[in-house]
Amino acid sequence: MSEQADKLELTPDSFKRVGANDTDAQEKISAPSLTFFQDAIRRLKQNKAAIISFWLLAIIILISIVSIWWTPSDPNAQHVAYANLPPKIGNGIPGFTGQANVGGQLVDKYAQANVPKGTYYILGTDYLGRDLFSRLMKGIALSLLIGMLATLFDLMIGVPYGIISGWRGGHTDTIMQRIIEIISSIPNLVVVILMLLLFTPGLGSIVVAMGITGWITMARLIRAETLTLKTQEYVLAARTIGESPFKIATKHLIPNLSSTIIIQTMFSIPTAIFFEAFLSFIGIGIPAPNASLGTLLSDGQKTFRFLPYQMWYPAAAISIIMIAFNLLADGLRDAFDPKTNN
Repeated sequence: MSEQADKLELTPDSFKRVGANDTDAQEKISAPSLTFFQDAIRRLKQNKAAIISFWLLAIIILISIVSIWWTPSDPNAQHVAYANLPPKIGNGIPGFTGQANVGGQLVDKYAQANVPKGTYYILGTDYLGRDLFSRLMKGIALSLLIGMLATLFDLMIGVPYGIISGWRGGHTDTIMQRIIEIISSIPNLVVVILMLLLFTPGLGSIVVAMGITGWITMARLIRAETLTLKTQEYVLAARTIGESPFKIATKHLIPNLSSTIIIQTMFSIPTAIFFEAFLSFIGIGIPAPNASLGTLLSDGQKTFRFLPYQMWYPAAAISIIMIAFNLLADGLRDAFDPKTNN
């Protein structure tokens, strides 16, 4: 070992001068700079279930928009002679042949009802001969509209209420929270039924009835976040330079509350859709002949034993919508708050 050490000689060529350019290259950040929302979208894209749910909902919403101007047939037109026809597509695809089991034998219900050649119903017809596919398109559109309008009430009432309660604090916060506790102590169903008794049943009365109590969860979440945010340095600095509470709310609080608002909105929409479906199912929701997912389920369950397809399709539609919204909401929650993954 000593002989090898003696042979090792250090010369000026054994050293390499490190230049300023090399230091800059080592300290350079190779990853692109991302904003909070860009980083959240990046994390959301890694959640496959949330992305699939997003595209499913996009397709469903697109179909709902198309149904405003076009449906295969008039969803409310009655053709009693064509009542309870099974699903049929073209010349017949397995499961969509237009045949039904009658007395142990397969019978062509379309030929039996003298349906003109080339006329068929993709999802069949109901007990009044109305096209179920057209009614399902309209029903999904109406249910989504009710869900979004009810959620809009949550935003319009819950967000300002929560910000004011959390920002003011003290006696104001105490009084506002006692009001919330009084409202939340009354069951939602009781409030909705009373509202529907006072007003004519329909889209407007259902949205108002759900909006009266639906904003409470949003208000509580926003209040809790506001109590935390108002002690942050940038908010204290804004107050020090004399900015008004309104400007602080719009410039500092609401942008930082956006993740909470978005996530809670995504949970509120399916809740409102399911609640409307429940009301229509028990007969106090959307009046006839208008179609919603609740009215379609109500009509389908009456003949479920003999004509199960009349209930399967609306049940599948509401299940897909509910699951997709909840998976997307979970994905958004994880994307905006990565700590929830731990």
